[in-house]
Amino acid sequence: MAIRKILTYGTPSLRQPSKEVHKISKKIKELVKDLLDTLYSQNGVGLAAPQIGENYRVFVIDTSSGDETLNPIVFINPKIIKKSGAFISNEGCLSFPDIYTDVRRYKNVLIKALDRNGRPFVLEAKDGCLLAKAIQHEFDHLDGILFIDHARNRFEVEQGLAQKHFPPLEPDKMIDESELEAEINESLMKEQK
Repeated sequence: MAIRKILTYGTPSLRQPSKEVHKISKKIKELVKDLLDTLYSQNGVGLAAPQIGENYRVFVIDTSSGDETLNPIVFINPKIIKKSGAFISNEGCLSFPDIYTDVRRYKNVLIKALDRNGRPFVLEAKDGCLLAKAIQHEFDHLDGILFIDHARNRFEVEQGLAQKHFPPLEPDKMIDESELEAEINESLMKEQK
C-alpha cells in the first residue's frame, strides 16, 4: 500500500491501451490498494491504473463526499455494455492538474466488471450523475483515451494546456462525436423554449 506518483499529460504510456487482468494476484490486489491510497491522497473521484504507470485494465471510483463514509468501487476488466442519452460534463483529471473543460458524455451507462476479489458485478449509472461521468472517464484511460479528446471547445483546451506548460492538444486523437453533439444541442434548444 502506497501513494504513487500520478503521471501527467505528455507521458507516452497514458496513450497506450491497457492489458486484461488474467488473475487477481497479490500484485493486482496491491495495485488496487495503491490506486485507492493515491486517489484519496488527491481527493479525487476516480483513478485508473495507467495513471500510476501500470497498464492493466483496472480503475477505482469513489463518489462519496464530505462526511460521507468512503465507498470505493473497484473495476477490473470492465466492459461498458450499454450507453444512452447525452449531456455536457465539466471535467478535470488528476493527470491534468488545474485543467477543466466541457466534454460530451453519455447520460446513462451500464457496466460489467470484476470486483477486487474477482467476483463479477453489473452497475448502472443514470441521468448524468457523477458515477456515470467517472465510469466513462476512467474507462477511457484503459484505452489510452483522455478527457480532452471529448472536448467541446478545442481552443479552450489548447489555451489551458499552454498556460500550464503541457504539450499541445493532439488533434488526431480528438473523437468525432457528432451524434452526441446533435443530441446535446437538441436538448439545449428544448430548454430554451
